[in-house]
Amino acid sequence: MRSYQLRSPRFSSFAVSAVVSLALMVGTVSTAGAASTPVAPPTSGFYLDLGASASVGFQPTLTRPHGRPTSFGYANDLVAYEAARGVTLQLTQLGCPGETTTTMLYGGDHCLAPGQTQLMEAMAFLATHRGEPGIVTIDLGFNNFLPCFLHLAVDPTCAATKLADVRAQMPVILYDLRSVAGPAVTFVGLGHFDPYLAYGLEGHSSTGFPATSYDVIAQLNAVLHDAFSAANVAMAMVASSFKNHDRTKVPMPGEGMVPLNVERTCAYTWMCHSRPYGPNFHPDTAGYARIASAIEAVLPRPWS
Repeated sequence: MRSYQLRSPRFSSFAVSAVVSLALMVGTVSTAGAASTPVAPPTSGFYLDLGASASVGFQPTLTRPHGRPTSFGYANDLVAYEAARGVTLQLTQLGCPGETTTTMLYGGDHCLAPGQTQLMEAMAFLATHRGEPGIVTIDLGFNNFLPCFLHLAVDPTCAATKLADVRAQMPVILYDLRSVAGPAVTFVGLGHFDPYLAYGLEGHSSTGFPATSYDVIAQLNAVLHDAFSAANVAMAMVASSFKNHDRTKVPMPGEGMVPLNVERTCAYTWMCHSRPYGPNFHPDTAGYARIASAIEAVLPRPWS
């Protein structure tokens, strides 16, 4: 894998030659007693990328085999996909590895000083850019459950508590963000894939861990879907993009016939790589591209 030096993801704003998605375009404006008049699409806009480590393209590298932010994440892919349409997006990434819905609201992550939160940063950004078109992606929830998956087993009490946290906290985060966003801003919330399906290759399926982790992630996605829907925010169906629900048997080199969801988890994450790069639950470059495609799929395109 390519080795390179990266700056901290905090406030890593940079101009990217990319198109503002048609999601940023206002198709018509209406006035009393007048016919709708098309509005010309903007030629520039922002992309505010919020969340945890996956939001900043976290992957193992030669210099950091346990992982670090990279420029090969889904945010970078998204602006590259949009670049074909020829408008400039400015990408700002505020994501912090380890971020949860709880730290987003109340602080305590390792990226900010006490008393500061990623939500506060995001609200300040949106207030400053209120008159501009933009996209905001929100990638939270998975890290809430990491303490529940220790020792390749699911702690059901922990999972129930964390699910309640996400159910209570995500609507507050969405309300706060939308309350300061301008009228030409499109929000997309991300669902989550289950990296632990990869353990189906290693005999752990007999313990039931992959099946129980799948159930927990499915419950998380259902809670997120409810929160996003209530806030009128589209949800990128990342689990579907990773084929998490498909157990059709497919050939896998060195493994024989395996469920497709296991094969895709190995193809799109670092879970099946040998040490020191794996197992690592972050997406690989192909996985980040799949997530970007899932985001693209739910961006509204009024003039398609």
